[in-house]
Amino acid sequence: MADFKFPDTDAAFPNITDLVSPLMNQLLSTRGITDADSAKEFLQPDYETQLHAPELMNDMEKACIRLEEAMKAGEQIAIFSDYDCDGIPGAVVLHDFFTAIKYEKFQNYIPHRHYEGFGLSNKAIDSLKKDGVTVIITIDCGTSNIAEVAYAKEQGIDVIVTDHHEPEETLPDAVAVINPKLGGYPFADLCGAAVAFKLAQAMLNRGEYEVPPGKEKWWLDMVGVATVADMVPLVGENRVLAHYGLRVLRKSRRPGLQKLLKKAKANQFYLTEDDIGFTIGPRINAASRMDTPEDAFLMLAETDTEKAKERVEHLEKLNTERKTMVAAMTKDLHKRIKGIDQIPSVLVMGSPDWRPSLVGLASGKLAEEHNRPAFVWGTDGNGIYKGSCRSGGGVSVVKLMQAASDMFLEFGGHHVAGGFSIKNEHIFTFGEKLIAAMDELGDKATVSEKVVVDAVIKLEDVNQLLIQQLTKLSPFGMGNSKPLFAFKNVTPKSVDLFGKTKEHTKLIFDTEQSNVEAIAFFQIPEQFTKTPEVDKECTMVGHVEQSFFMGRQQIRIRIIDII
Repeated sequence: MADFKFPDTDAAFPNITDLVSPLMNQLLSTRGITDADSAKEFLQPDYETQLHAPELMNDMEKACIRLEEAMKAGEQIAIFSDYDCDGIPGAVVLHDFFTAIKYEKFQNYIPHRHYEGFGLSNKAIDSLKKDGVTVIITIDCGTSNIAEVAYAKEQGIDVIVTDHHEPEETLPDAVAVINPKLGGYPFADLCGAAVAFKLAQAMLNRGEYEVPPGKEKWWLDMVGVATVADMVPLVGENRVLAHYGLRVLRKSRRPGLQKLLKKAKANQFYLTEDDIGFTIGPRINAASRMDTPEDAFLMLAETDTEKAKERVEHLEKLNTERKTMVAAMTKDLHKRIKGIDQIPSVLVMGSPDWRPSLVGLASGKLAEEHNRPAFVWGTDGNGIYKGSCRSGGGVSVVKLMQAASDMFLEFGGHHVAGGFSIKNEHIFTFGEKLIAAMDELGDKATVSEKVVVDAVIKLEDVNQLLIQQLTKLSPFGMGNSKPLFAFKNVTPKSVDLFGKTKEHTKLIFDTEQSNVEAIAFFQIPEQFTKTPEVDKECTMVGHVEQSFFMGRQQIRIRIIDII
């Protein structure tokens, strides 16, 4: 249950600019924007003036020169990308770049999540060498692949790394390591696809190709998808790329995207960052979680309408299978918990039959339902025990794993979510060690983080004018969270459950203008801090949103809690 921090109603928020309303000034202020120039830049993202030159990136010129040499000599180039919703869109960007400049001697290679794992591998290098590849461009990986880049060099293959992960003290011996965290680039938080886009931009800026000016802007749909899905902070350059990425997405001509959105009953014209998070992203990730990641890449890169339709149907099938497997896993977990007399302070469960790529959702459900940390594991294609963990009750999963570090091969993440792999000999005992660590740490295991309420407003304020103001603040994500509003002393006139299994909550409130609807998915009234009841006052905390589902336009409140 969240610990909310409400704004001081007596505090005077600065009048940052007269161009916006008092509420907008307050929302800007809570985001650390306190002067008119910063407010203008934030509210009016500009592609031409707010993006840094790609040539400022570390080793960019070296990369461009090597690619130009390769193309002049007719060398085979491989685009090697990660298999997630950052690497795959980035792979599409460079695929579209080489296609646009009419260079045909290139190929895309995406490693299999279960059999090859993350990053460049000797197995992939051997495969690419057989194909005659002499240059590899990595996307969203490579910075830490020191041994693999050295192996590629031994095989006569040059590597150009484009990545955004934290660099170590020693960098790979590549032709170029293009990473915004190196060389003093002005903005360090780009996603992997954005770095690939910067390489394409830099190549086009050299003016040697017959590509219409502005052609690269059509590739921003992929950059926007990756920027939102990879959860990089949506400030600075990322805000500009996400903003324009969404604009391009709303009119993207990619038949695969169009078919995917139609299948999911999402209105392309009104796409938001939520559609990336809940519709596009899961289907791209489903490919690597359930089958081969190339399925998602081919769906996005395909230009033939009928073939794109087939790709979408396949991805939809995989996504449905993913949901079914997660549901079966969750059902099994619930059955096991029912058989436990006393639920331990840390839930640790797993099965050799479960895919590690699917256990994150199950661990999240357990942690939420039982208000305690949950660790769920499975096995990958190499027989390694891997899993995901989620926080519950304010407990830091990182602190727990640090206290039991000798049990793990690897672990990482942040306080509320993480991942791990376990030494074989500890798979059935590491749970006991985590419970012991929890008991020993006590209050030191918890991380108290208050959820900040941006403003207290009235139900009457939930209207189109508010939506217009919120749209100016969007897109929302890390570094620019959705404004959170509190509605005090409100009285629901109805409290209902909806959905096939009646697991969602809907409240209706009367106002002088009209009824206001408030909903919460996968949460029933008894799961809020205070159970809402008809004709009884309460305080509701939530986001205000505009929905276009199934062609129905509606302004509503998405409930976070009732207190």
